[in-house]
Amino acid sequence: MLTFPNAKINLGLNIIERRADGYHNLETIFVPIMWHDALEVRFASDGDKPLTLSGLTIDGEVENNICLKALRLLAAEVDVPPMALHLHKVVPMGAGLGAGSADGAFVLKFVNEIAGLGLSNERLCQIAARVGADCPFFIENRPVYATGIGDKMSAVNLDILKGKHIVVAKPNVGISTAEAYASITPHRPAVNVANAINQPLTRWRDLIINDFEAGAIARHSVIGEIKAAMYDGGAFYASMSGSGSAVYGLFDEEPNLQFSDFATWQGCLTW
Repeated sequence: MLTFPNAKINLGLNIIERRADGYHNLETIFVPIMWHDALEVRFASDGDKPLTLSGLTIDGEVENNICLKALRLLAAEVDVPPMALHLHKVVPMGAGLGAGSADGAFVLKFVNEIAGLGLSNERLCQIAARVGADCPFFIENRPVYATGIGDKMSAVNLDILKGKHIVVAKPNVGISTAEAYASITPHRPAVNVANAINQPLTRWRDLIINDFEAGAIARHSVIGEIKAAMYDGGAFYASMSGSGSAVYGLFDEEPNLQFSDFATWQGCLTW
């Protein structure tokens, strides 16, 4: 079976407080976008490797790839027949787009399907939470309002964005999690993102904030330059996604924007 794990963007990202366990409570809205990798999931034959890779180079050993982590955690829960995976990597890494988490989640979903394991989405989400922080979102793969460490999710109505155009540009800079949090002072926003999305789209620019963005722009000015270009090109809202470094713009009409120096994608929002 061939499937296409998609990326996501964060619509707002507020770091609320530091927890006693060292993690941070946050609030954000996860929105799926159709920039995707390609994943083949099939029953293994003699001599097959558990995972082969193509496309963008993925750092680290294949044995540590999130797809194999997901498969092993699933096999620890239920009897899984030998499987062979092939991942063709398209969505850039270190971008704040969650595509690695999507790859792991889609392994769970589609091994469950083709092997007839019969696991519910609730059970898959429980396993996905052990694979990676963003993985449970990709089991349902619909817009959600996320709180806690991103693990508490509730459905959110974003029909206002369906059919809107999106452009994503990922500059040639990477931002580590440690670097991203170094500039953060946790605080509660004046308007939380769940309420902000109910305001007119013309107000989103002032109300929906990614707390990681200011620090990222201070260290990597290109991020701010891309965001400014999105607004100059007619975006009604633009933001860095997650901890970066990808920047997206949302448009009423298909824009005429070129970011030839960066990895880019554009399409329409749908889910």
